[in-house]
Formats: sequence, structure tokens, C-alpha cells
Amino acid sequence: QVQLVESGGGLVQAGDSLRPSCAASGRPISAYTMGWFRQGPGVGREFVATITWNGSRTNYADSVKGRFTISRDNAKNTVDLQMNSLKPEDTAVYYCASHEVPYDGASTQSWEYEYWGQGTQVTVSS
Repeated sequence: QVQLVESGGGLVQAGDSLRPSCAASGRPISAYTMGWFRQGPGVGREFVATITWNGSRTNYADSVKGRFTISRDNAKNTVDLQMNSLKPEDTAVYYCASHEVPYDGASTQSWEYEYWGQGTQVTVSS
């Protein structure tokens, strides 16, 4: 079993940057696709970004493409999400998740992710 802990959220102004990080413990994440999802006020959880186990493939939601970058450090068991040019509509709780199947692709489907963190709040003011 793996435990995921997100950090690095906060309150920023539109146009600013943030870099949430996800630290894993209990099991190496090096064999697993990792993803970031978010849930804004009054909406369901939505896909943000994903990265395959070896970092060879990434996938992004259209709403964040060109502004967000997902990366991982398997030696440190961490996954980061660099968020630039933040907009008020990016306001949400951001969750890190670990895919259920090793060596799989860059899945965008939340139901394929087995382990989830508690989330970190990102608030962007206009």
C-alpha cells in the first residue's frame, strides 16, 4: 500500500505560479503512472495531468496545456506539478494519485487510479 501526501498549494494572484508536490511512502512509485486531478467548488473531480512510470509520456487536460508541467523523481518517490500563468478557474483542491496497474499508459481516467492523497488547496484570486 502507498501513502501520498501533497504539499505546496496556496493563495496566489492570477498570473502567478505554484509548484505542488506529492511525496509517496510505503511502496516505490517508480513502476506506476502518476496523475494529478482537481476538484473545484461545486464540480466533480477532473483530470489535470499524468506521467508514465518512466516519464516517457505525459498527458494534460486541454484547460492546462501549455501552462502546467508534470514531472517525477523516482529516486525521491515524488511527483511535482509546475503551474504557471494561473487563472481564477484553476482554483481547486489538487489531488495526487497512483495508478492501479504497473507499467501502464498515461491514463486520464480517475477510476484507474488506486491510491489518492488528501489534497492541497490552490486558490487563485483575480
